[in-house]
Amino acid sequence: MRLPRQLFLSSILLLGMGAPAWAAPAQYALDPVHTRVQFAIDHAGFSKAIGTVSGSTGTIVFDPDDWSTARVEVSIPIARVDLGDAEWNRATLARNLLDVERHPVATFVSTRIEPLDPQRAIVHGNLTLRGETREVALQVVRNGLKRHPLPPFRRTVGFSATAALSRAGFGIDAWKSVIGDAVELRLEVEATRSRGDADAGDEPDAADNASDAGLPAPDVPVEDTPATPQTEPTP
Repeated sequence: MRLPRQLFLSSILLLGMGAPAWAAPAQYALDPVHTRVQFAIDHAGFSKAIGTVSGSTGTIVFDPDDWSTARVEVSIPIARVDLGDAEWNRATLARNLLDVERHPVATFVSTRIEPLDPQRAIVHGNLTLRGETREVALQVVRNGLKRHPLPPFRRTVGFSATAALSRAGFGIDAWKSVIGDAVELRLEVEATRSRGDADAGDEPDAADNASDAGLPAPDVPVEDTPATPQTEPTP
């Protein structure tokens, strides 16, 4: 017995609706303004020198229901290292340390993900710094995955991560009596979903629809504009 054409098409649509919308991971682009790399290293046994690098770019492919499918590729502009003092910055970027003239960018590319629980994972990958590549393990915590509350209201994911490495392992071994070898890393990362990419169970909300249409989003305050004063008609 053949089903009527309309009933057949309806059945196909229902089957399609039953498939999970989150089957494929979504791609996110790093927000270079809200992504920061911080490092701490011993300074002659007196304190930890703390520096930061801003402006990192790259992509994260992520499915919150399956950490194991995640992929990370990041470029870090080493030339933007900041230790809070111009002279100290120049010394750090010099050839006997970071050698930024020949190696201005560091990269991190994930190789495998080790999920721990729904919010945490260990991201293993290759860090290339100063022309040397070594494996680094990042202890990663997912902070949030939701629509950003400010325009353009894009879906955003945020992570915090920590890691440790040896500077000598990357050929950075000058000033051993003053600069420690162990480097503590801390990363704060925000990434925005690429437009048109599917996401986990994500349905467009009013804010996204409004922003895409060039309209103010609901519940977002809009500056009041003074009413045009009425003028008396001229005789």
